[in-house]
This record gives sequence, C-alpha cells and structure tokens, in this order.
Amino acid sequence: MKKCISFLVFALILSNAVISDAQSIFDKVKNVVTGNSDIGAGLKEALNIGISAGADSLSKQGGYLNSPYKILLPPEARSVVSKLKMVPGFGDVEANMVKKMNAAAEDAAVKAKPIFLNAIKQMTFSDAANILMGAQDAATQYLKSKTYDELYKQFNPIVITSLDQVGARTYWAEAANANNKIPFVKKANPSLDDYVTKEALKGLFSMIAVKEVSIRNDKGARTTDLLKNVFAKQDK
Repeated sequence: MKKCISFLVFALILSNAVISDAQSIFDKVKNVVTGNSDIGAGLKEALNIGISAGADSLSKQGGYLNSPYKILLPPEARSVVSKLKMVPGFGDVEANMVKKMNAAAEDAAVKAKPIFLNAIKQMTFSDAANILMGAQDAATQYLKSKTYDELYKQFNPIVITSLDQVGARTYWAEAANANNKIPFVKKANPSLDDYVTKEALKGLFSMIAVKEVSIRNDKGARTTDLLKNVFAKQDK
C-alpha cells in the first residue's frame, strides 16, 4: 500500500513537472512570437517615419533645392558651363539648370511613398530581426534593394515630363551641343533625365538613412513606446 501511495505521489510530482515545463516552453514560444511581432511592427513604424520625413519633405517646392540633397550639375556639365558663360544666351546656364533639375526631382518624389509602403508590408520577421541587429543603415539598404528599380521606373518619366515643362532637357541639349561644337573640347552628353533621376533617388535614400541612424542612436528620436521597446533590443 505504501509503495502504491509513493508511486502515486511520484507520478503526481512528475506530471506537475511536465506541466510546468510545458508551460515554460509555451511561455518562451509566446515571448519569441510576440517579440518577433514587435520587432516587425517597430521596424515598420521606424521606416514609415523615415519615409514620411524623406518623401514628404523632398516633394515640397524647394524640397531638394534648399536641402543637403540639392542636385548639382553632373561633373562633365560643369566644364561645359565654364566654357559657355561667354556664349550669348548661356550666361545663367548653371543657375537655371540646377533650379530646373531640382524642381523635376521634387515632382517625382511624390511617387515614392506608396512604393515604399508596399515593400514594408512584405517584410518578414526574419528580415526585421536581421535589420534590427544589422548595420546602422540596414533598414535603408533593405528598402533600396526592394524598391530602387520600381522607383526609377516611376521617377524617370516624371523627371522627363517635369524637365520638358520648363524646357530643361532642351536647354541642356542646346548647351551641350553648343559646347560640342567648340574645337578640341571634351564632348558632353546632351541627355539629362537619367542623371537627375539617379541623383533624386540618391538624395531620397540618404535622407531616410539619416532618420534611421537617428532612431538607432538617439533615444529621444524614438517617439513611441513601440519604437522604444524594439530598439532597446539593439542597445543591449
């Protein structure tokens, strides 16, 4: 009888231990799943903040022109400008071209946000975890890898249209062709839209990267509880 009671007590203790272990495992799994969910949500929130800061700011009038991401003439164009300043009708070629290029980029930046948001929706838990513990600009680089080609396709026609509305491509083509008629000078490429499109995207991703670095390193930039909780993981 005593042996039977001892066995029952042992069985009860064992069963409680199994239940306790199972509960512990369940809690750990729950924490992992919840943590992954928070990581994904936190990074998406951080990216949304960066995107808003980038696309909304740069798409305003003067958004590129009056920012650190101002688009300047391509290197080969600067040598053209220096030679054309003495040519009648081209004295203000540089100022005019810079203003028109940046206005075109500002028009195109409006298209950026929906493309970014679509990429963010497709981010996996694994992507989020890798980004969180990755380089200072890991989220920006992730976005760039997922959106650059589509952004270029969307930006380029708008850049072309915007440049043409103010006669910038024609203006530059005339300036470049005038330069190309000068003997013994390096020939300039009269096409402008590809350069402006790439520079516009460069500025956009640069601004997002700055915001990402700020959120990673400046606790004051983590403006919501979710951002504070998620990015605290990388602080450890």
